[in-house]
Amino acid sequence: MSAVNVNHVSKSYGNHHAITNVTFSVEGGQVLGLLGPNGSGKSTLMKTIVGIIKPDAGSIQVLGTDVTSNPVAIKGMIGYVPESPRLYEFLSGVEYLDFVADIHRITKGERQERIIEFLKALDLESRENELIHGYSQGMKQKLAIAAALLHRPRVLILDEPLNGLDPRSARIVKDVLQKFRDNGVPTIFSTHVLEIADAICDRIIIMDSGQIVAEGTTEELKTKAGLGESTLEEIFLKLTGTSDTRDIVEALGR
Repeated sequence: MSAVNVNHVSKSYGNHHAITNVTFSVEGGQVLGLLGPNGSGKSTLMKTIVGIIKPDAGSIQVLGTDVTSNPVAIKGMIGYVPESPRLYEFLSGVEYLDFVADIHRITKGERQERIIEFLKALDLESRENELIHGYSQGMKQKLAIAAALLHRPRVLILDEPLNGLDPRSARIVKDVLQKFRDNGVPTIFSTHVLEIADAICDRIIIMDSGQIVAEGTTEELKTKAGLGESTLEEIFLKLTGTSDTRDIVEALGR
């Protein structure tokens, strides 16, 4: 069985179909990129995998555990970075990480070592005793990433994790993801930066209007789109029906 199995999952909000009949799987040690325009259903899909949102139909298994029937166990397995992390801003950075360590029952000795490692790696060690309320957006993003990785998760679900990061921190996060991949951890990774998806993802799913419109490696997507020598950006624009932007550009430039 694959590490993550999403089977015919659908979710609607009133008359709006956020995701419709979505099916795919992720193997251990594989990085799956989720691409799509705003509103294509990527974040909703990720939240159903984490167990935050209950799907209307279909099923999801993570490491053999059904998400709907055992969401608490799933949250212990997964490291999740949401698109817009919400932190307890009345805590300091180190207090927040200590709180997360408590939730995951990390021993005192291990948590101290890992918290220091993350604070140092992400350039937060000189600000760890300040309240999160005073952090920049990039600092909050780095803290959310540290919190997601602190308990050595067995699956990673990362929704736009590099948003707001400076180049050095983004490179560190990408290198850490590579290390998790080498250790067999499956990762679902959403990004709008197509160059990053092309560089780090083993497979890519392109979503539009809540459905999967294409899936495969970059080379396989080129073949499906009939764009043999094209970039991932050109493939993405063609498959999501937004390839001809000339009229829009001309109108904006008037």
